[in-house]
Amino acid sequence: MEIKRASKKTCYFCEKGIEPSYKDPNTLSQFISERGKIAGRRQTGVCTKHQRILAREIKRARQLALLPYLVA
Repeated sequence: MEIKRASKKTCYFCEKGIEPSYKDPNTLSQFISERGKIAGRRQTGVCTKHQRILAREIKRARQLALLPYLVA
């Protein structure tokens, strides 16, 4: 009997060779849940380094009103 393992998720930002930026709210909105919460690293498959940067940039975009705090 062979055990199937899930294929390893690759980081979106490592693949593309870019860094998360508050100036690109369309990309950041992919990593926010329907209720407006920042999605976790396990859900999105983003590496630890980029998850920290991603959270910071989402918060910056919210302060500049590029992204909503809550989705009504």
